[in-house]
Amino acid sequence: MPHKWGLAVDLDACTGCGACVTACHAENNIPTVGPDQAARGRAMHWIRIERYWEGEFPDVRLRFRPVMCQQCDNAPCEPVCPTYASHHTEEGLNAQVYNRCIGTRYCANACPYNVRFFEFFNPVWEKPLHLQLNPDVSVREVGVMEKCTFCVQRINAGKIQAKAEARELADGDIKPACAQSCPSKALVFGDASDPDSAVSKLRRSSRGAGLLEDLGTRPNVTYFPRHTEA
Repeated sequence: MPHKWGLAVDLDACTGCGACVTACHAENNIPTVGPDQAARGRAMHWIRIERYWEGEFPDVRLRFRPVMCQQCDNAPCEPVCPTYASHHTEEGLNAQVYNRCIGTRYCANACPYNVRFFEFFNPVWEKPLHLQLNPDVSVREVGVMEKCTFCVQRINAGKIQAKAEARELADGDIKPACAQSCPSKALVFGDASDPDSAVSKLRRSSRGAGLLEDLGTRPNVTYFPRHTEA
């Protein structure tokens, strides 16, 4: 049976620290756009921490929600791409083929989660910061769309390592940068097609729900609200 990668997010455990955002930038060679580009609405984060204030003063509560590409099974970004740069893999990932992308931004307009980003410039890392770049991830050039892929380079590396050791992939062998860096273990990644995996068990909980799932996108990220919200 092919793998079916999924992510579970426990909002009870998320503290909004932003470690996942920093780790994602470092792992995937995401440039820092600077204040001028950010002021133009060109901030680039493959994962972001949304903040919500709830209640009336003085009983006000702050809520956090990490949001990344939801790897939808019925992804609205895929049918609008004229070059098939955005496509669905056999393992349930919404892949982005950078050398096919011609930057129409149709996919970003179709995505209800605002998790696709257009590369407005060729990123430059001043010395010695260029030494921090991950050699397993390409540096995208101006004119293409980019987004979270559940750190597909780590998924492939995990499968190669398991094959080299002549064994099956074990639950927990693969962790995207966001899940690995989360100090409160709010993010759980794994193979949803494996009924014994941690993420599969979490997805079977009645508390879990997809983000904007009423739109019919069938996301592969499951959120678990705070107990007081359930």
